[in-house]
Order: sequence, then C-alpha cells, then structure tokens
Amino acid sequence: MSDKLARPLILAFSFLFSLEASPINGKVVDPLGLPLPGVQVSVNGRAEPIISDEKGEFAIAAPATPGGRVTVTFSKKGFLTLSQQVELDAPLAAFVLQIEPVKSSVTVDSDSGYLTPATASATKTLTPLRDVPQAITIIGQQQIQDQMMMSIADVVRYVPGISAHQGENNRDQLIIRGNSTSADFFVNGVRDDVQYYRDLYNLDRVEALKGPNALIFGRGGAGGVINRVTKEAGFTPVREFTLSGGSFENKRVSADFDQPVNDKLTFRLNGMYEDAGSFRKYVNLERYGVSPTLTWTPGTRTKVVFAYENFHDFRVADRGISSFAGRPIDVPSSTYIGNPRDSHVRANVNLGSTLIEQQIGRLNIRNRTQVGAYDRGYQNYVPGVVAVDRSTISISAYNNATARLNVFNQTDFTYTVNTGVIHHTLLAGMEIGRQVTDNFRNTGYFNNSAISMLAPYQNPVVDTPVTFRQSAADADNHVKVNLGSVYVQDQVELSRRFQLVGGLRLDHFDLRYRNNRISGGLGDLRRIDNLLSPRAGLVFKPVDTMTLYTSYSISYLPGSGDQFSSLTTVTAQVKPEHFINYEIGLKWDVTRLFALTSAVYRLDRTNTRSTDPNDPARIVQTGSQRTNGFEMGFNGGISRRWKVVGGYGYQDAFVTSATASAKLRAQVAQVPHHTFSLWNNYQIVPRLGVGLGVVNRSEMFAAIDDAVRLAGYARVDAAVFVRLTERLRVQANVENVTDRRYYANADNNTNISPGGPRAFRVGLVARF
Repeated sequence: MSDKLARPLILAFSFLFSLEASPINGKVVDPLGLPLPGVQVSVNGRAEPIISDEKGEFAIAAPATPGGRVTVTFSKKGFLTLSQQVELDAPLAAFVLQIEPVKSSVTVDSDSGYLTPATASATKTLTPLRDVPQAITIIGQQQIQDQMMMSIADVVRYVPGISAHQGENNRDQLIIRGNSTSADFFVNGVRDDVQYYRDLYNLDRVEALKGPNALIFGRGGAGGVINRVTKEAGFTPVREFTLSGGSFENKRVSADFDQPVNDKLTFRLNGMYEDAGSFRKYVNLERYGVSPTLTWTPGTRTKVVFAYENFHDFRVADRGISSFAGRPIDVPSSTYIGNPRDSHVRANVNLGSTLIEQQIGRLNIRNRTQVGAYDRGYQNYVPGVVAVDRSTISISAYNNATARLNVFNQTDFTYTVNTGVIHHTLLAGMEIGRQVTDNFRNTGYFNNSAISMLAPYQNPVVDTPVTFRQSAADADNHVKVNLGSVYVQDQVELSRRFQLVGGLRLDHFDLRYRNNRISGGLGDLRRIDNLLSPRAGLVFKPVDTMTLYTSYSISYLPGSGDQFSSLTTVTAQVKPEHFINYEIGLKWDVTRLFALTSAVYRLDRTNTRSTDPNDPARIVQTGSQRTNGFEMGFNGGISRRWKVVGGYGYQDAFVTSATASAKLRAQVAQVPHHTFSLWNNYQIVPRLGVGLGVVNRSEMFAAIDDAVRLAGYARVDAAVFVRLTERLRVQANVENVTDRRYYANADNNTNISPGGPRAFRVGLVARF
C-alpha cells in the first residue's frame, strides 16, 4: 500500500477510534444558586435529551469530537435556553439558567409554602437542607411579608431554640441554645457584629444556623449564628411598593425596584422609611435605609456583584421596668422609668461589598470583600431596685458611643472530583480581616453630684438635671483586631445512602487594646489566640427524602468577649471560652412541599470566667454550663392552599460548675424550658386568605441568680390577605389578638420589657 493511500486511512481510523462516548457530569442551578430539577439537557442537538434530577444534577454521554468540545443545550419552561460549548476533559461543575424576562403581567400562585430547599451558607457549597448535618431554620421573604415582620426579634419568634434578649433595648441580642450573643450576626456570610437594630427591607431571607459554626463563620457563634442574605440584582424585572400603617402611629413605606439594563448588566434598588410610636409612653423611632446592587455577568462563567447599604436608626432609649418580690413590678405596661427627653439610641451604618465568582471547569472561585463603617451610641436611664415599701425606684444613667470600621475579605475555592465511586465536594478558603474600634462611656451625675436618685414608684418619669462625665471605671479605649483564617472541608458521598462532612479551621486572632486614660503606653495590652475548630458530620439516607445525621463541632470565644470592648492585665491572660456541640437529628421531606426536622443536642460551655472570691485581682476559669435540648420544626405546604411554619423546642440550660456569679444547677437566664410556635396561612379563595399564629413560652428567669421569674404566656396573632387586582394586595395583621399581658424579655432583674398589647397594622403591596 502506498504512503499516499495509507496516511488517509490511518487518519480515518484514528478519527473513528476517537468517537467514543465521554460522560459529562454537571449541575443546573438558577441565578440564586438553587438547584433546578426537570431541565432538559442535550448534546449537539441530540433528539432525546436527559432530565436533571431533584438536585439539578445530570450525567449525559457525549460523543468525542476532534476538537474535544461539544455543545450542551439546557432548556426549561420559564428560563432562557442556554447553549454552551464544553470541553470533554474539563466539564463544568455548574450551569446557571437565567429566568426568562417577563413580557406581560401574570399571577403566579406559588405552592411551595414557606419552604427553602437548599442553602450555601452552612457549608459554603450549595447543599440541600436535608443533607446538612445540623439544625437550620430559614425564614424567607414570603413569611416576613405575611407576618409583617419588622425586626430580628420578630424573625426568631417562630424559630425553635432561639429567643430574643432585651439587649438593653438598644440592639439586637439573641439567646441561641442557652448562649447570649450580640455579635453573632452576619450578612451574606460576612461578620456584621456591631450592636444595633437591623431592618429587613432589603433581605431575601434570614438563616438561623444552630450549634457552633466556627468552621464556616469563625470565632464565636457558640450556640448558633444569624445570617442575613440580601436581595441581589437579577435579570427578572421587579417593581414592588409597600405602604403600611397601624397602631401607635406606625407609618412605613418600602420599595423594591429591579431592572435589567441588558443581557449582562442589571440594577436593583431597595429603600425603606419608617416613623413609629410605641405602646410604651414617650417611646418612638425613626429609621430609613437605601440599598442599591449591581450585577454584571460578562460571560457565562463569571459573575460580579456590587452592593451598598446606608442605614440610619434613631429611637428613644427604654430600659423597661424593674421587679419586686421576684416578679416584674405591678404597673401599667406603658410605664416609662427615667427621662425620655434625655434618652436616645442612634445607629449609622454604611456597608459596601463586592462579590466576584468565576467558574473554571470543575473549580469555582468566589471572592467577597466587605467594608462596614458603624457609628453607634446611646444614652439611657436605668431602672434599679424598688424600695421595700414600694414607694420609690432607684435610677442611674450613662451614655456609650462606639465607632467601628470592619474590613473583611473571603476567598473560597470549591472543586468537585470523583475517586472511584466516591464523590467529593472540596472546599478550601481563607479570610483576612481588620476591625478598628473606639469606645467611650460617661456616667450620669444627678445634680452633678450623685450617680443615682430615687423616683416615685407611681410616676417614675424624672427631669432632674444630669451631667454626663467619665467616672474612674468608664471606658475610653481604642481596639485593633487583625485576624487571619484558613479552612478546609470535604463533603463526601460514599454512596447513595451515606455522606460525610468534615473540616478544620484555624483562626489567628490578634487583639491590641489601648486604654486612652493611661498615658505613656502603660495602658497598651495585647492578646493573641490561635483557635483550631473542627467539624464532623455523618449523614445516612434510608430513603432519598429522609436524612438521619449526627454531628460534632467546636467553637471558641476569645477572653475579650464578643465585642472585645474591654481588656485588662487580668483578662488578657485568660483562655478563650470553649464550646462543644453534639447533635443527632432527622430531616424528612414528607412531600415536595412540606418538610419536618428534629434534633437532639448537648452543648457544653467551659472556661467561663469569674472573679476569684479570695483574690479580687485574679480571674478563675472554672465556670461551665450545659444545654440539653430537643427541637422539632415544620415548614411548607400542607396543601396548595394551606401553608404552615413553626416548631417546638425544649431546652435545659444550667450551670455545671459554680462560680462567684452563679451557683451549681442554676438555670441560665432567659432560657425557657418549653417554646412552641405555629403559623398558618390558608387561601380560602384565589383572592382571599387568612393567617393565624400562636406563640407559647414557659416561664423563665430574668438573670442567672434565678431570683426573678418571668411568667409563661401564649400569644395569638392573625391576618387577612385580600388580592384586589393582579397587581394590588391588601393585608391586615393583628398582634396579640386576645390582648394578653406578658413580659417579653429582660436584661437583668431590674430591666424587664413588657410585651405589646393588641395592635393592628394594615399594608398595601403594589406590583407593577
């Protein structure tokens, strides 16, 4: 055979030999990163496409080509068809389908209830909720709107295992699995730890992730964290305007505007203004916020998001009422103690962030930078002890100011790989941050001389002149925190039935503290902690819709506390507090629309500190506490017309090692043994729906000395929803329908917040 004939034959045989079927594995998600089942996937126009499964995953055989590339097409009703060239030797890990732009006005009746099927916050990878080995509750936009929630305290009312602390009525503060925190708040996975009241106007959802979460979120997070996920500019036009008003002169307006500029660039703007009074005499608030976002997708594998928020909150400071003989004092719930004209809380918050996400074959790179500037302060009058004959109440006063600049950068690398029949989702990441804080406090001197005064029990509003100046113990400090973290995690699918989650995080926490009241650098202190936090979880799926899991996790809190606002030569020597969580749980997607969850857990807290009773200059870390608990949650749609959400929680949080501050077996403050919540939304006819909810809490103690009890209560809420047109919806909400008198929370034995009486609110939602 001549060379001229042999060469073409060899090339032809080589070409035919190369046409073997090569597998393409991938995942189809929507613009929010949620999995898309039922997507038709075809290769090179193949007549019989395959369908993505409930996780959005697919595997399809593709004939090899001389160039090693094929065209994969994805189509699903309501989404733009995507055709993309794929390299056979480097298949993409995820394909994003954009929602088809709305060409006309339509009404969509959602049958998914309040259920959110997946989250990326718990593992930094998009994972179905039932495959995450920890208890998680997600509160979405629809539930926030149906219940007219206005605050973080409103959000956690229907979350088992979490209750709202008074937070001195100047900030968000929660008790999660027996651990009080004012700093374990995050926005889009980045720390947002300054003490202030957050609003919900620009949120897509709020995620409550329970148990120590140090692997993902870093220091703190002992009982759990609250992560706010903000709305992001998308490629579906949104124009929504909400106007509401109600009892106690409440007035609020908010807007959500999302407009694609072209097929690569889109802009969204959220805004809010509220002016409201209160059932508490003299108490009112004014707040506003504006939050623009910009999303740019220069290619199918790249996404860039710019976001900013300016938020302002101003209100009258209110520390509540005192107690007498182990109970809250018997005065009208509207009673104010102190000088309301001289009491105020303010917060000015500026948050800016940039997100860059890049897909390179099986590798996803995600980088987020967030800068937060906070200016926050308050001045308040504090109720104290009631006289034995109930004739007077003692009152003190002080003010406090905090300015903080937070800068954080997070970089995550996610890679999927198979080792034989075992599938791995690998995560490696790093976080660097810097926090610079100035704290300043003044004590109030009545008539410029006394730090407290007595006010009449029956009318404790005072106007005695007060001079605010520093006492010997008041703070005037400057704090710098530099932190660096690295973490790794592997989500392993051993088989269809078994999965493992394991990982480790190392945090380097470097705190430098300057006491401005001590000159010559003598007030400069430094504390460095290297914190190693592991996490391990095992998932067993007896059937595809049910998960049994067990997990173990550890978290730490440095000795400077969650706000690192105070450090002394004594506290600079103490070890971080240590938290260990053991959890066993079940998650069951009973139907596509309805999910049940349950968990049994033990959370141990050690290295709690107290003053040595034999040496006031020495700190001992012999204290410890334990929380044993059970919780059950339910979420979703019982039917197309009936949506429910709620749960039951049992907690026994107690001191396991006595200190000078707490006796052995003392119950942890503001942790009730039993809580129950249930919210129902029933659509009677297409244009008319009703809501009915109940929140029940057993009694609890106001402080760790277990001296003052706050009685249990049951509160009933209701709502009516009327769709006037395709674009207009009216709703009316009633809180505390039965006008039950109760006490919501406390800060200590003499700062107790009465619960609100019956209140009405009406809202109009317009979409155009």
